[in-house]
Amino acid sequence: MILTGPEITAAALDGRLRIDPFDPEQVNPNSYNVRLGTHLAVYTSPVIDAYRPNPATPLTLGGDGYDLQPGELYLGHTFEQVGSNHFVPLLFGRSSVGRLGLFVEITAPIGDIGFHGQWTLMLTPVRPLRVYPGMEIGQIMFFVATGPVDLYAGKYQGSCGPQPSRAWQDLTEQAASS
Repeated sequence: MILTGPEITAAALDGRLRIDPFDPEQVNPNSYNVRLGTHLAVYTSPVIDAYRPNPATPLTLGGDGYDLQPGELYLGHTFEQVGSNHFVPLLFGRSSVGRLGLFVEITAPIGDIGFHGQWTLMLTPVRPLRVYPGMEIGQIMFFVATGPVDLYAGKYQGSCGPQPSRAWQDLTEQAASS
């Protein structure tokens, strides 16, 4: 089952759901609009290597915005910290943003129960697009889980700002357990 807007509000107020800061104006009929944070990161290597850490250049979004370019992957983040020990969150780009030609969270929209922090956003424009800090860029829906719950305790817990991939840590953990 998906939470409705009034239930999202109730869960945010009673602590079953964390949205910080919470703004009732961002509640939709069955989702919550999240805003773009103040930082981006761009990988600097010409080839991204899944087996190694990849350096990224941090960028700060000012009030004048920033022009995203096609063919580039930008890591952004939600302004809000979002998480729950009770509900499964899914984040998608807002349709209004998609109509501007910006892909948001195409391959990784699901969050884990127990994750709390700012969400890293994968942003890919199809044509040059100016984005601004604080713009409503995505929407999160919350689903009721059934069955036993193991809370997330992974490598991105408590994220603040855009987080480059840590896939290489998975490979290190696999090698250590072999």
